[in-house]
This record gives sequence, structure tokens and C-alpha cells, in this order.
Amino acid sequence: MSASASPPTDPIARFSEWFAAAEQGGVPDPTAMAVATADASGLPNVRVLLLKGVDARGFVFYTNLDSPKAAELAANPHAALCFYWPQIQRQVRVAGPAEPVTAAEADAYFATRPRLSQLGAWASHQSRPLAGRFELERNCAAAALRFGVGPVSRPPHWSGFRVVPATIEFWQEQPFRLHERIRYTRTPGGWVAQPIFP
Repeated sequence: MSASASPPTDPIARFSEWFAAAEQGGVPDPTAMAVATADASGLPNVRVLLLKGVDARGFVFYTNLDSPKAAELAANPHAALCFYWPQIQRQVRVAGPAEPVTAAEADAYFATRPRLSQLGAWASHQSRPLAGRFELERNCAAAALRFGVGPVSRPPHWSGFRVVPATIEFWQEQPFRLHERIRYTRTPGGWVAQPIFP
């Protein structure tokens, strides 16, 4: 975008364009994103997860509902996301409230996962102490025995969250650190785009 051009009006459409460029530009996994949450006291926590869906409603990821991130989102239902794609010299930041996806959405996505990933969702007590690798393998074997050759149902402790963006910021690297940054803010009248200093 030239300095005199107006920013695109739809940040979700712009994200989709940048995501496609990341896919075509050699980024190993463009869905990888840092997800930041905070507990009720405001103590932050961050980890890398995979984006599993994006549309006008927001950005979706899935997790174990007994995990620290799910507990933090229950106590403080806001999150920030950061996509960094060095191969195309771009970054996207998203922040806003986080809400649970519907059971139907979680069921539909879970059904698309590889079978071993489905069994792993039953086997893992995410972030809890592990006695050793054998404990995890034993849990996987127990889950495989439980479901046999039939379909694997979604565990009740496994679902997803949608981050409903209040702000979306696009960063494009430029020479001499004169980077291009545009912040979109959601208002009652729609999205407002504002170029900001790098």
C-alpha cells in the first residue's frame, strides 16, 4: 500500500490475503500463532497454538478445557494473538474477547482430526505432571481399546474458543525500520483503520 492510498476497509479479508501469501511464500506453518491470556490477577501467559478457522466472527483455536489457558479464559475471557511470518516479512496482531465455540462446531472440527490426534485428546491430561512417557502411551492404548475400530467421539473436556477481534494490526517490514503499521479498531459503525508509527 502506498503512503497516499487508503487502507482496505475489511481487516478479515486483508488477513485472508496475507494468510494466502504466507502459504505461498514458504512459511512452514502459517497457522502457528502465539496466544496470550491472563489469569484473574492479570498475570500473563503465552504459548503457540494453531489457527483452525477464521471468518467475520473471529479466530478459532481448540484446546483441552482442563488446561491452564482454558482456566485463564474462564477467569478473564480476553486473548491476544500474534502471527509472525518472517519469510514474507509480515506480522498480524489480534486482540479481543474470547468466547467458547458451540458444541456443534467443536464436534464438526473434531471429526476432521486424524484418528491418532482424536485418541490423543482422550489420552492427555494437558499440562498436568507426567510420571513418564509410558503413562501417556498407556493412556493412548486405553483410548484405542475403548473405541476399537469405531468412530472416536469428542471428549467432554475438549473444545474451542473464538477470539472476537476488537483490534487487528497489520505490520509490513520496510527498509530502514520505517515499517508500515495499520491498526483496525471495531466500532459500532464498523471497522476504522488508522496507520500508526512503526
